[in-house]
Amino acid sequence: MKIINKIIIGITVNGLALYIVTKLLYDLHYTGGILFFIVGGLIMGILNTFVKPLMKLLSFPLVFMSAGLFILVINAILFWIMVKTINTLALEGISIYITNPLTYLWSAIIFGIANFALHLIIHNK
Repeated sequence: MKIINKIIIGITVNGLALYIVTKLLYDLHYTGGILFFIVGGLIMGILNTFVKPLMKLLSFPLVFMSAGLFILVINAILFWIMVKTINTLALEGISIYITNPLTYLWSAIIFGIANFALHLIIHNK
């Protein structure tokens, strides 16, 4: 039961962070309402759990030489993968479009900060 609660909290936090990103960036357009945030939160949770550690391991020299700034590039790539995954799944009524490539970087930065802040709030309760 504890694992299911952790998964639900993770999807919720990722969905809320994604909501914050959509409200702050004008080059990001989505359809699907709350279902978009649930699907996006689930995909980002999967990517952060399985893909991100592998990417960090493989790019360790770049992360080390850049004093950790390359993590922003990894997060932007993960955000790009999430966008491509949502659009490839072609779920009815759910889509996301980013018109400016730099928006991926801004999305990653905002998503990371929002996700961190939301986790702090939830774990302090």
